[in-house]
Amino acid sequence: MDNVPFERLDRYTYRIPRHGKMWVDAVFYANDEILAQLEAEGYASLKQLVNVATLPGIVGPALAMPDIHWGYGFPIGGVAAFDPTAGGVVSPGGVGFDINCGVRLLTTRLTREDLEPRKTRLADALYRRVPAGVGSARRDVRWSPKDLKTVLREGARALVAQGFGEAADLERIESGGRLPLADPDRVSARALERGGPQLGTLGSGNHFLEVQYVDEVYDPEAAEAYGLWVGQVTVLIHTGSRGLGHQVCQDYVERFLQAARRYGIELVDRQLAAAPIESPEGQDYLHAMAAAANFAFANRQLITHNVRLAFEDAGFLPRDHQLRVLYDLAHNNAKFEEYAGRRVLVHRKGATRAFGPGAPDVPPAFRTVGQPVLVPGDMGRYSFVLAGTPGAMTRTFGSSCHGAGRQMSRHKAKKAARKRNLIAELEAQGILVRAASRATVDEEMPEAYKDVASVVDVVHGAGIGKKVARLRPLIVVKG
Repeated sequence: MDNVPFERLDRYTYRIPRHGKMWVDAVFYANDEILAQLEAEGYASLKQLVNVATLPGIVGPALAMPDIHWGYGFPIGGVAAFDPTAGGVVSPGGVGFDINCGVRLLTTRLTREDLEPRKTRLADALYRRVPAGVGSARRDVRWSPKDLKTVLREGARALVAQGFGEAADLERIESGGRLPLADPDRVSARALERGGPQLGTLGSGNHFLEVQYVDEVYDPEAAEAYGLWVGQVTVLIHTGSRGLGHQVCQDYVERFLQAARRYGIELVDRQLAAAPIESPEGQDYLHAMAAAANFAFANRQLITHNVRLAFEDAGFLPRDHQLRVLYDLAHNNAKFEEYAGRRVLVHRKGATRAFGPGAPDVPPAFRTVGQPVLVPGDMGRYSFVLAGTPGAMTRTFGSSCHGAGRQMSRHKAKKAARKRNLIAELEAQGILVRAASRATVDEEMPEAYKDVASVVDVVHGAGIGKKVARLRPLIVVKG
């Protein structure tokens, strides 16, 4: 292997021994198919993983989930923990530009058969109720600067307090839908300006809203705890902090490049710009990042409210649909957590928290089986619900994969889809698509992603997640 030697530890686990400027080993999870994809990309994402292992104060190993692919600084699918008492750093590139991009799964009391006669009405209502696309904004709700700062401080709680949801929703959101460090005064005026009109919107890129049905259950005990059953209609929402989070990351990347020089942090890649966790710069970023994360929780909360309204538009009364939040979790954030008695700052960049049975942060209803881990696939195949495991707590800082992972660039996907009508192809499979443009459908074509079943099989086989159920798409709303 070119410049990145690795060895196989077991069927799904690989180790890159510490070498060069690395402080710790790196470990990644893969099967033969994923290894071949890594080779085809020239091992670019594994080289990024090696770079992460050179950052000060890292508590090893640097980790990558099987949906690993190239990202800004850190690879997507990357997990790294840093000790604040040992010079550990925080890196905006280790969180990403879409702070708290994440997923929320809603369950219903409806069956696939209940939905079919009103499927087109529901697809149209969802597209009308939830703005999607580049620069999409809401015109029905206005936020004063004061109210917006309350959203940044309180997250999803602020929305529920204003009637956009139910108190029970908050019990099923990671961290209760609010990160406590949030300080909107550390967020720039430009970020607030970008975020205000975008609260309650999907955005573009790989974000989506999908109506699905439960196709298969693998773990009846966990499925029962989660309230999942075969044939049940569910709704998956995938979006993040929109322009607000992007601006926060951009603001701090520029500041951290200067901070890294001031604190003598050697960067093997400028995109790893970092500052000590305990430094003024590090603290400012953590407070601003938490505020952006709360915006994202609130964003998914307002979308949830409008999904409920869309079901009513389609003729399903609340007593019929009974839409409830199963779980909401983040893909991109940095959080203080404790492992083996050591408090560390865990960066998850395109990775999911996957706490196992008994963890205090897991909602009581799920504590015997572990927290739900939601793993979206592509819009033509399936998504999965997994459960967190004890193995994740000891091997991956309580983390698992977050999705399928791209295997084709957006440019390449659009080129490949040029002579096809993907919307018609998906409709022939029984999947209705509503999208802001053909381009966004083309660049998100199913073949642009790895088969998420392969990724999930690695996670399950490695013991860092347990398969619970599979979901198949019926309606897709794309940005």
